[in-house]
Formats: sequence, structure tokens, C-alpha cells
Amino acid sequence: MIPFRHSMIFLATLGWLAACDNSADTDNQAASPAPAATEQATAPVGPEESTAEANSDAEEAAAEQAADGQPTADPGTDELPFSVTEVTQFDAPWAMTFLPDGRLLVTEMAGTLRLHDLGTDSSETISGVPEVVHAGQGGLGDVLLHPQFADNQQIYISYAEAGDGGSGAAVARARLVLDEDGGGALEDLQVIWRQTPKVSGNGHFGHRLAFDSDGMLWISSSERQKFDPAQDMNSNLGKMVRLNDDGSVPEDNPFADQGEVAAQVWSLGHRNILGMAFAADGKLWAHEMGPKDGDELNLIEKGANYGYPLVSNGEHYDGKPIPNHDTRPEFNAPAITWTPVISPAGFIIYNGELFSDWQGDGFIGGMSSLSLVRVEFDGEEAREAERFDMQKRIREVEQGPDGAIWLLEDGMRGGEGALLKLTPQQ
Repeated sequence: MIPFRHSMIFLATLGWLAACDNSADTDNQAASPAPAATEQATAPVGPEESTAEANSDAEEAAAEQAADGQPTADPGTDELPFSVTEVTQFDAPWAMTFLPDGRLLVTEMAGTLRLHDLGTDSSETISGVPEVVHAGQGGLGDVLLHPQFADNQQIYISYAEAGDGGSGAAVARARLVLDEDGGGALEDLQVIWRQTPKVSGNGHFGHRLAFDSDGMLWISSSERQKFDPAQDMNSNLGKMVRLNDDGSVPEDNPFADQGEVAAQVWSLGHRNILGMAFAADGKLWAHEMGPKDGDELNLIEKGANYGYPLVSNGEHYDGKPIPNHDTRPEFNAPAITWTPVISPAGFIIYNGELFSDWQGDGFIGGMSSLSLVRVEFDGEEAREAERFDMQKRIREVEQGPDGAIWLLEDGMRGGEGALLKLTPQQ
């Protein structure tokens, strides 16, 4: 294992960070009438396409300007209360999950699913992954075990796929068949959910996955930088989706009587959710990247509307203001807002023994803030309690079988990304 050492050089510019994560947006909806948080479908309002194209061009240019610079926000203390060990590296990793035997499944954005043996420090490839669209924020995304994995060997993966109209996220389940050489294959793969409609562009797929204690599958479906679909019940973009484990729609979903894609929806008015986690009391918390400023942590409630793009504590990248949440009380307001942004990604609510003082606390990766953010909860309220300076873009956070906290470095979108293990200071 390679000891992790802090660097005096930060590795992300503000332009790069804004482009890659809190991506440049624009629309003309700040003055548009907002829909109430009801079960009625909302007609979309068209963005100013020429301005949107200009912002998109600026975003692409900024993404190519990675150079030394400062993080977007205070990265926190450099006196870390834990030891950090760099274990290995992957090619632009996005997500990870542990198998019951302690081995680690890791997704790489270009479309490779790795199986890493921590005991031998070796990685092999899992074949059978569908073809992915690897562009911008798109690629192979999350990986998740079925709650009864020990019996059925089923896993779930999310990824960006091509189709009529452009691209969109998809979720597939398959049986993981391991071999004696340390690798394996996905067999009987079945796509059980897709974003609809497919659209142009390569941003804001979301596609984080989680199971709740009842065995329901939750999918974060981001709004693909198209703004309006987040309020349109004829689309599942900008929504939190709740399904049975086979992809069918539960009868008790809040909009089930509307049928079609609306029946999948649990909540709406979201922007770009890249982390969600269930607390011990069953509450679902999810963070999302705001537009220019205004990252959020939200308590997800049945049938609730979180207001994007009609309200936000941030602003559009072209300078147009967006009304704050407190101007529209019919929309659910965030429990935490981050300005300057942290570019949140990855999320756990810790329940291990190794860091006993942190049981019940949330841990969120900060990409543009180069940090790990600790959050404390009190019922329906939350607050940032501490921020740790990791000097790396943290894409993913996971709790290990022994209670260690594991992180994946983003890898600057196209390079090596470190796998880091956090353990208590000796």
C-alpha cells in the first residue's frame, strides 16, 4: 500500500470545476409561473436555446483548462482525525460496492466493471457490461447489490446509453458469476429502467442507486441540463424514482394513478442528484448540485416538489437570477445549502463501530471543494458539522465491512483515480 500525503498544489481550476460538476446552465424560467406541488402534469417552458448553446460552449472550453488553482470552497482543516492510505488506482472510477467476501466492485466511466481483491491487491474485469456512452458526465455509473445477493447473486448497474434523440441513463440487473481467476461475468442482463425522453448533451444523468429496508429500488434521475423536465410529469427527468426490484411500479407510489412514467416518480423538481442514503430511521436524504452556487441536501418526501428550476438558492450561469426557496413555500426547501459550492458526490450515513463517535452521521464527497464533508442529523434537520481537506476530488464514499470509510478520487475526468481507505488515527 502507498501512504497518502497531502500536496501543496491543488489540482482543479474554478473553470474546470464549474464545467465538470456544477455545470453551466441557462434558461428563461425565473419569471415563469410555478406549478403547485400537485399530481397534475406540468407543461414545459422552453429555454432560450441560443444562450444555452453559448453556455454549453463555454462549459466545454472550461473543461479543457485543468491547471493548478484553488478549490471553489474552503476545503476544511488539514489536521485530519483519521489516517489515509492510498490502496490502488483505477481509470476514472465512479462508484464502488463491497461483496460479502470483502472484494470490491468498482465502476470505471469508460465502461469497465472491476473486481478488486484487497487481500492480493489485484483487479480483474467483469465482462458482460452493456455498451455505454462515455462522454462528458456520461459513462458507467453506479453498482449495487440486491438485498438478497447471497441467494440470487443479482447486481444492478447504471450507465448512459444511446438512443433516439440522444442519450439517457439506464439501469440493468444481472447475475454476477465469478470465476476462479478473480474475474467474472454479468449474465442474464436485463434493462429494467430508462430515462425518458433521451436528449442531446452529456450532462446530469444522476443515476445513483439505493435499496431501502423494504427492498424497493430507488434511482436518482437528473434533469440532463434541460431544466423544464424537472417539473414535467410526462418525463422522468429531474425526479426521484421508486421501483420494485424488477423495475415494476409499486402501487403505493404517489403518482401511480397517472400511469406512464409519472407512476415511477416519488418526488420531482430535482437538478442533479449524485448521492443518496437512508438513515437508520428510514428517512431518505439526497444531495444535488445546484446551478451557479446553491448545492443542496434534501430530505426526500413522498410526492414533494423541490422546485427546480423555478426556485434555487443559486443562480443561472448566464447571470439570470432564480428566486430563492423562501419565496415559494409550496416547494420543499433544502435542509442545507452550500454557497460556495462543494460539488457533492457520493454519500453514506455511517453505522459502523470503527468510528463510533460518528454513528448516524453523513459523509459526502466534495469534488470542487476537494473535501470530505461530515453532516449531523437531528430529525428532519441537518447541518454541516466538519469538513476535511482531502486535496483530491472525492467522487464516491462507501463504508467497508470493518467500518473503515473508503473513498474514490474522481481522477480529474480522464486519468487515474485513487482508492483511499480511512481508519482511526493510531
